[in-house]
Amino acid sequence: GIAERQEGRSRGRWLALLMFGAFLAGLLIVGGVFLLSGPGSPPSPDAPLPAAQAPQVSAARAVPPSPAASPPPRLAIVVDDLGYDPSRDAEWLHFPARITVAVLPFGPSSRQIAESAKAKGWGVILHIPMEPESPASDRTEGFRIRRGMTADAMESLLTRMFENVPQASGASNHMGSAVTADPEAMEAVASILARKGYFLLDSVTTPGSVALDAARKAGIPAARRDVFLDPGMNEEETRRQWERALSIAREKGTAVLVCHGSAETLRRMLELLPRLGEEKVQAVTLEELLRERTPRE
Repeated sequence: GIAERQEGRSRGRWLALLMFGAFLAGLLIVGGVFLLSGPGSPPSPDAPLPAAQAPQVSAARAVPPSPAASPPPRLAIVVDDLGYDPSRDAEWLHFPARITVAVLPFGPSSRQIAESAKAKGWGVILHIPMEPESPASDRTEGFRIRRGMTADAMESLLTRMFENVPQASGASNHMGSAVTADPEAMEAVASILARKGYFLLDSVTTPGSVALDAARKAGIPAARRDVFLDPGMNEEETRRQWERALSIAREKGTAVLVCHGSAETLRRMLELLPRLGEEKVQAVTLEELLRERTPRE
């Protein structure tokens, strides 16, 4: 009897364990079905994401970036022949745009105009007197660069000139139709400028100028003037040449305008200057222009 009662109790415990196990299994199955069929079930890999769950593309990536804005057209205005008329030179210092002053050496106001222009942040270049093809008399006649000068004599004279205008970062030719058309002379000039670290502006006083070629061979920055405002022009021709300079700047990106430093030229330039803003052309120094400009014919 005792053995039968113990066997009965053992069977009861196993039966209870089996029933409890079945109950747990059922709960797991029901829970799994609920999870699989509920709103949070993950979609299949190929199904499109609902709009609410789709990744958001930022506007910065959705819209292609705009290209970098190109620089505005630039015009370098170079005022020639300063240094020999103190009162006139002083008037140019009130010019309301960035310019480059081309200063003749050894004049009564050469140092003053160069110092004042440099202090304003303007460009300063040495206006080197050079031998013209036809005889021409002015106060630079005694210290011109001439054909046939030895390299040593030329360097000595140029050194004295630059010492007189130490603010200069480059040079241009004053007259010089004979020298700038002479390959040997211009090669010597360009070589000296290269050793001293100066750039060159060809004033183009002769169509046969080789100044730009000499500068290229010497490896120095150089430019050729595009437009010249001659003091002998009437007002209408001055206006046409000014508009031509703006047109070149718009077309090619840069232009160099050379004008004489006379009082009449200053008056006309002040009248024409508002056209820079109207045409959105930026006035820069010659040195600034050369930083981004390749020498060209």
